[in-house]
Amino acid sequence: MSKLRVAAGLTVAAAAAALAAVAWRRRRRAAKKPPEQLRVCVLGAGPAGLATLSAFRKLEKAGTRIPQLVCYEKQSDWGGMWNFSWRTGVDEKGHAVHSSMYKYLWSNAPKECLELADYSFDEHFGRPIGSYPPRPVLRDYFDGRATKADVRQLIQFDTNVDGVEWDEATQTFAVTTTSTTLGSAANPRAEMRTQTRVEHFDYVVCASGHYSTPNSPHFDGLEDFHGRVMHAHDLKDATEFKGQHVLIIGTSYSAEDIASQVWKYGAASVAISHRTKPIGWTSWPENIVEVPLLHKVRCHIGAGCAQQERGGTATFADGSTRHVDAIILCTGYVHHFPFLGAGLRLNPHADPLQPANKIWLRRLYRGVFWIDNPRLLHVGPHTGFFTFSLFDAQAWLARDAIMGSYVVPPEAEMRAHDEMMTQRCRDLLKDDGHGNYDHRCIGFQADYLAELLTLTDHPPLDVEGVTTL
Repeated sequence: MSKLRVAAGLTVAAAAAALAAVAWRRRRRAAKKPPEQLRVCVLGAGPAGLATLSAFRKLEKAGTRIPQLVCYEKQSDWGGMWNFSWRTGVDEKGHAVHSSMYKYLWSNAPKECLELADYSFDEHFGRPIGSYPPRPVLRDYFDGRATKADVRQLIQFDTNVDGVEWDEATQTFAVTTTSTTLGSAANPRAEMRTQTRVEHFDYVVCASGHYSTPNSPHFDGLEDFHGRVMHAHDLKDATEFKGQHVLIIGTSYSAEDIASQVWKYGAASVAISHRTKPIGWTSWPENIVEVPLLHKVRCHIGAGCAQQERGGTATFADGSTRHVDAIILCTGYVHHFPFLGAGLRLNPHADPLQPANKIWLRRLYRGVFWIDNPRLLHVGPHTGFFTFSLFDAQAWLARDAIMGSYVVPPEAEMRAHDEMMTQRCRDLLKDDGHGNYDHRCIGFQADYLAELLTLTDHPPLDVEGVTTL
């Protein structure tokens, strides 16, 4: 009897696998129609979305007929993360504030690492500029590229994407959006009008970014702390910490930069708390120190002992303590795509096989194509060293696949490639004698970018030269 059950189970499993394979082949076949008859949805008009639109416009300006492009952007202007806003929490439409920018941010990587192959900084500004520009300069740069590509007409602003589902019957994506119109800037909610609609697309390019949903770990005592507790996402102006003793939790780019910012604008002291190892600079100013991971924080205001105007006492993993007035969590962000249906949703945090560093994301062939349905594409989903230039290379590959000049291979080949790249990413933890872990990660992503460039007619880019900066 048990053998019959096993045989039946195998038969059911085989049938399910066969049906899944048929459905996968249907998804590929259904897209085989002339490019000008296709409808392509781009989610987000930040740098990754603008790169995607610009890639298609480049073909169109050369005389090639392209698909109908519709880009949905929930903000009132393009720029994505680079749209600095004084708001925290929710925006004027009631949506979560997208931007994690703060007023005095400067590039923490040389501009040469961000430069686009077909639109240089020199071309945009008409003269050489410094290698570490401030936030408004970088925003102006990619504004110029998008303006030159003339993509604004393709974008529907103030439009939130509520859901993306695959419609098996029509072999298209059903995209549900809500557009919001505000009647008065002085009282925006009083005359707010919304319109929800559903449209169908042959392809969806997810370019919504992954630096807007904070990763906020919990520490004992934060609820009763008598001081400012915030994630870096909500930092807007470092001057608010003038004269305060600030504790920063985290050791990545934002921790290093925000520590320098609050010190520069008058913080009394800054302590940087690390989970694994300190940043390790020997040139920190004397009132910036590095400490082990925060264990707990206690407040003594009104407790009948040493009175404190604000803040509390932080205790660290080694038992040491110090008074802190404010705590800033520089603890990173989570990949969060709630608008993608369950069968389409990239969620590396729930994948036990996902490498921790997120410079490679499982289930994306070439880092772009959602393997379960390769007509869903991602541009700009990775963390790491390369940004604008990598978005461009991914956008060109996405464009060419949609246009039919790049052919996505069979599912088995995509999964094998994904597993190979995943293992390479895991192996970065091993000391191979080629620099420290960060350098190995940069090399991995440089190799990935260089390989992407060989798959399309993307303009030449000196990837090797950039990695030496």
